[in-house]
Amino acid sequence: MLFSITVTLSILVLLNLLLLKFSCNKITKQKQEIKKTVILNTDLTTESVSERLAPTGS
Repeated sequence: MLFSITVTLSILVLLNLLLLKFSCNKITKQKQEIKKTVILNTDLTTESVSERLAPTGS
């Protein structure tokens, strides 16, 4: 009885591993794209806007 349970479980585990091996989707590696360097313009000016903020009563 114990032997038959062990054999049955072993067969099921083996079958599960085989199905897992053959059911995985193959992932194709994409070619590495050459990324261009982006240079940001650091001479941007920002204008300060003065706004009246509402008082918070806490």
